[in-house]
Order: sequence, then C-alpha cells, then structure tokens
Amino acid sequence: MATDAHSGSPDRSIDDPLHIESANHLENVVSDHDVVLVDFFATWCGPCQMLEPVLEGLAGETEAVIAKVDVDEHPQLAGAYGVRGVPTLALFANGEQAEQHTGALPADRLRNLIEGYTE
Repeated sequence: MATDAHSGSPDRSIDDPLHIESANHLENVVSDHDVVLVDFFATWCGPCQMLEPVLEGLAGETEAVIAKVDVDEHPQLAGAYGVRGVPTLALFANGEQAEQHTGALPADRLRNLIEGYTE
C-alpha cells in the first residue's frame, strides 16, 4: 500500500514516485523523509521517459522517496535548483541537498547513490 507525503510515517518508504505540486510540497517531502531523490523531468524528453521505469523500480526497492518535478509545469522550482537540462536528479539527505546529476544514470549507479545515504 502506497502512502503520500502527508500520511504514513516519515521513516516508511513510499513505493511509487511522488509527483511534486509546488515548492512547499517539495520542501515538506524533503524535510519529512531521510533520503529523497528528485527527478526534474519533461514529458517530451526521451532520456526522461527511459528513466521512468528505473525510478519506479527504485521507489519500491529502496528506502528513498522518489519525487518528480515536471519542469514545464514548475519552471520556477527547476530554476531555483539550477536545473539547466533534463533529466536532472537531485539527492537530498537529512533535509539538505547532497548531490545533483544531469542526464539519465543507470539503475545500479542510482541504487548505489541512494544506498550511500540510507545505510
């Protein structure tokens, strides 16, 4: 059973990617969960579409929350995080941004990245 960012306990995993609706929503998700991987994406972006099933798998397999920000719907939010290309992946640990990568990364590299902050 999946939970959203406002229900369930903060230390429980959310098994599906969470679509971010606003800057406040993203701030709440980052502050409520230990590790959050944010995917800044666009629906027209080929690499973003290839990354989608990888992120869905990681949401169910890891303790991190996978959050998705559509840069076309939230350009100010993308700009606030310095997103210049999609996909851009930002990793937050304990409420602070720890890493940012532009481009689609392979599943094993993303899993290792997340696990480095969840162990």
